[in-house]
Amino acid sequence: MIDSHPGLYSRFSQHSSLLEDIRKAVNGEYGAIVCYERIAGMAPDAETRNRILEIRNDEIRHFQRFSQLYYRLSGIHPKPVLSEPCPAEYRAALRFAFQDEQETVDFYHEIADRAGHTDIGHAFRRAAADEQNHAVWFLSWLVSR
Repeated sequence: MIDSHPGLYSRFSQHSSLLEDIRKAVNGEYGAIVCYERIAGMAPDAETRNRILEIRNDEIRHFQRFSQLYYRLSGIHPKPVLSEPCPAEYRAALRFAFQDEQETVDFYHEIADRAGHTDIGHAFRRAAADEQNHAVWFLSWLVSR
C-alpha cells in the first residue's frame, strides 16, 4: 500500500511529474519541427533558410531523444500534439520562435536539475544548450531585418 511507504509515493510522484514534463518536451519539439519548416520556407535568403533547417534538425534530434526517454519510462510511445500554431507572418514567427526557445531553456534546465546526473539530466542539459544557441540565431534575425 502506498500510504505505508511514503518514500515510494514520493518517488512515484516525482516519476509521474518527470514523465509529464518529458511528454510536454516531446510536444514542444514536435511543434518546433513543424514551425521551423514553415519559417524556413519564408526565409529571405538561402543562408538563413539553411541555418533554420539546421536548427530544425537539432529539434528533430531532441524530439527523437525525448521520445525514447518517454518510452523507456512509460512503456508507451508518445503521440505528439501541436500545442500552439506557428504564426503565418515571418517576423511574427521569428519572434514566436525566439520566445519559445528562451522559455524552453529554463524548462529544460528545471527538468535536468530534477533528473540529476542521469542520462535524462544529460539529455536535457545538452538540449538546453542547443535551445539557447537557437534563441541567439532567432534574435539575430529579428534585429537584422
